[in-house]
Amino acid sequence: MFFHASRSLEYRNPFGACPADSTVTLYFDTPVDATNVTLCYTYGLYGFSYHEEPMCLHYTKANKKRFESRIVLPHEPGLLFYWFKFRDGDDRCLFYVAEGDTKLGSGKIYNEPPRIGPDEDKYPYAFQITVYDKDFVTPDKMKGAMIYQIFPDRFARDIYFDFKKLTSSCNREERIYHKDWYEDVDIKGKPSTGYLACDFFGGSLKGITEKLDYLKSIGIDILYLNPIFEARSSHRYDTADYLNVDPILGGNEAFDELQREAKKKGITIILDGVFSHTGADSKYFNKFDRYEGVGAYKSYVTGEESKYRSWYNFYRTDDGEVAYDSWWGFPDLPNVNENSLSYRQFVFGKDGIVDTWTSRGAGGLRLDVSDELPDSFIRQMRDSLKSYTNGEGILVGEVWEDASNKCSYGSYRDFMLGRTHDSVMGYTFRKCVLDFLCGYISAEIFDSRMEGFRERYPAQAYYCIMNLISSHDVPRAYTMFSKPQDIEGREEQQKICVPAESADECELLMRMAYAIQIGYIGAVCTYYGDEILMDGYKDPFNRRTYPWGRLNGRQTEELRAVQKLSKLRTENPVLRTGFYETLIAHEDVLAFRRYLSDDMEDYFGNRIDKGSDKITLIINRSHRMKYIHVIGDTIRVIRTSHVPVEERMTVNYQDDSVFDIALAPLSFVFLIKE
Repeated sequence: MFFHASRSLEYRNPFGACPADSTVTLYFDTPVDATNVTLCYTYGLYGFSYHEEPMCLHYTKANKKRFESRIVLPHEPGLLFYWFKFRDGDDRCLFYVAEGDTKLGSGKIYNEPPRIGPDEDKYPYAFQITVYDKDFVTPDKMKGAMIYQIFPDRFARDIYFDFKKLTSSCNREERIYHKDWYEDVDIKGKPSTGYLACDFFGGSLKGITEKLDYLKSIGIDILYLNPIFEARSSHRYDTADYLNVDPILGGNEAFDELQREAKKKGITIILDGVFSHTGADSKYFNKFDRYEGVGAYKSYVTGEESKYRSWYNFYRTDDGEVAYDSWWGFPDLPNVNENSLSYRQFVFGKDGIVDTWTSRGAGGLRLDVSDELPDSFIRQMRDSLKSYTNGEGILVGEVWEDASNKCSYGSYRDFMLGRTHDSVMGYTFRKCVLDFLCGYISAEIFDSRMEGFRERYPAQAYYCIMNLISSHDVPRAYTMFSKPQDIEGREEQQKICVPAESADECELLMRMAYAIQIGYIGAVCTYYGDEILMDGYKDPFNRRTYPWGRLNGRQTEELRAVQKLSKLRTENPVLRTGFYETLIAHEDVLAFRRYLSDDMEDYFGNRIDKGSDKITLIINRSHRMKYIHVIGDTIRVIRTSHVPVEERMTVNYQDDSVFDIALAPLSFVFLIKE
């Protein structure tokens, strides 16, 4: 039997991503009649070097030979892909390649070598070792943090909200102002302009400041704000002025107060930074002449001088019309030339964007569309942010796919090698959790995919990954658990909500999703309102207002459950930085544990003197009662029965380490060692 498993220490040691210049030992089992056993590998990032080396016979048993290869990883951070070549008993040249979605990361025999080119269809797959910078460290406050994401216009008005002041603050034709906080979002815009996402409810930074006690009640220690800088739209991804908070949100003074009060409560603020494009309606581009001075657009049209001209790429169409590069073709979002030295100076230099906001107390940045920024720009962002914050600034990237081997613009990207981001948003986590809880994949597949990410991400980054189940860019998880039909058109999407007959089940699934967030490696990221089961399909319906003062019984019950679960992580650091082990992944049952070493140390060697040293989470995704036998850290399902959802969990103890659990359908239990 041919066999290698990249997640088994018997076949690859050490586990997972490794620092540059470190040593990895690989083992490969073959039948005794296999010959010419060779380790094939290629490494690099923007370009790759290919090599083949014969493997040494380690030992021979009965019908099996084991081959060994010890390799010293490259000095430069990058990706190393490997596979095995051999001749079988029929003298055929074959390859052992990675299979994907297997328990231990095992492979299969194939008649062709893997494809690893950035523009190639990656099949068959190669085994991967992520080789990261040996000095890569991430801020401890981000590891296992409790994060809350807020879309500022829709979270909370302040108690002195003045609607007349809101409407008079910026009199623009395209803007719509909602007097009623509880009415639905606009989907049409004004007749003269059409839909431009320019409707405002009056949520403010002062409103957020007034809700800080609420955030602490669910354990929050990091606050991630969608863009707050001045802009035309309510989403503010069309930045108009990077150095000033939008007056509608309260201006710079409101940020100073929020930061000051948040700091008192131990909350760090991360700001959303949009650097791949600006707004056409901005002081830099100034297409509509709403700002003083000559913007880049007028400079190109008239030839007048503008210090922003080099930031953008203009051209004329065949008809002689002025045109310019824009984000995904949206003319309101002109692309920025991130390699412009004057633009980089504005972002990274003294009194520039990073300097200004870190000086004001911002604890880090989330980079919008990281995969559309040059690697060199993100590396400079990291260096700049760290230098302004004594190494404590947090840099998170928006990457939706596997960030360890992400390809864009014809190249692998420098995202998980310790030179750019601290970590990324956990959209891969979201997909795995929703797919598992919706029944689209089994516990075995869920575990295999999550273990794959854990294998490929450096631990410094993986413990910081922003594990979300909803965000401003995707439908809310509560809505998705009702499995709505995907339809086009805002009028139809506005009607999508959780049906009354599905509400009980969707609530249970949301609670299970939160339990996974609490128990698993990484930072827990809650999108505002998820803790009270806010409903909403795609943008803009996932950006509705938080219903302060109007929570129904179901929402209040869910909030209490979230507050209780949050305490598990705030009171038990083992859930933040402890070791991880999957105990069972079988059909509808998933169980894993977080634990400290025998010396009460976490994964990073820090001694932990607070809370439990071992916590186990068991999840029953099915609609049947699961009877589970627990012996120490061994968990197995002993039988299943069909029962109503109302059945409660029961535990039958033999002693502290041996007991049976009857776990109700769509439920979970945390086992906490006292």
